[in-house]
Amino acid sequence: MPRKPTRRAHLQKAQPAFSRLARSMALLTSARKAKPQNNNSMVHRKVPTNSTDEHDKKSKSKRKEPQSSSEDEDFEGVVQADFAFFDPKPDDFHGVKVLLQTYLDNKEWDLSSFVDLILQQTTVGTVIKIEDDEDNGIYGFVSALNLHRYKDCKCMMEVKEFLLKMCQDSDKKDKLKSYFGESAAHVGLLVSQYVVNLPPQLLPPLYDGLFDEITWATEDEPTEELRKSFRFKYYLLVSKVYKHKGDQKKKVGSSNEEDVIYLKPEDEIFHNLSAWSFCFPLRGQQVTTNELKNYQPMGLVMAVEATRVSSFKQQLHSLIDES
Repeated sequence: MPRKPTRRAHLQKAQPAFSRLARSMALLTSARKAKPQNNNSMVHRKVPTNSTDEHDKKSKSKRKEPQSSSEDEDFEGVVQADFAFFDPKPDDFHGVKVLLQTYLDNKEWDLSSFVDLILQQTTVGTVIKIEDDEDNGIYGFVSALNLHRYKDCKCMMEVKEFLLKMCQDSDKKDKLKSYFGESAAHVGLLVSQYVVNLPPQLLPPLYDGLFDEITWATEDEPTEELRKSFRFKYYLLVSKVYKHKGDQKKKVGSSNEEDVIYLKPEDEIFHNLSAWSFCFPLRGQQVTTNELKNYQPMGLVMAVEATRVSSFKQQLHSLIDES
């Protein structure tokens, strides 16, 4: 029995949008060229829905959604695809690892073990695939790893070392040390990545599903230790943005360019809701397009209190609906 009951949901054809999100996505799509697509095809997406059914939530199988059809033109054409959400499994290793290649910039670290942690945690975590895809391609994923539970893993120690090195603010560095130290049992490292041209309509159900699974894990995991490991009070996120090189010097009204371009629309919401955050320059990633010549790629670390999750979900739904 599926964890959640499903219902048929029709995604309406996207309308032209002139929001900050739309401008950012247009700019980034030109900077990171998407896979060539067939201009004569249609998009079919499988979108999970929320449920409060107490019995269905205890099933361990990932929700498999009924097909929904839509014509949704993007910047490179239109692709035919049936997207579905699945529990992570070992076969997803290569696809997830590819998406995380630059998670810690150009640092050489035990990324393979980090991917293993994500895939081994099947009760909390989701991968996005195309239904019945023979190549088993991974188009995105999301997970949340307890910092205390995995504190002795080499890969997690390397994440800690890297972030502390990148943080130049002494007060924030102390808070970061606390997250990896005395507060680690209550901190979830929220890891999310997906291809640049993933339909944004998938994001609200993707995150709704993650936070639902976290709640269920606090009730359904077989041991009290595991149940406690998902009772997060804080989330730590590591992401990437493009920051305008002159954002501190620009005169008011001198430019229509954004100060910050978020690669992932949800990051702007997380950033606004964060208790604290910091940026650091990315050494291994350079701007190669004229559209982004005035921007510098930056790492973005954010700390978000779990009490802000409800607001995050509401704002994400509104953002995507309005775009």
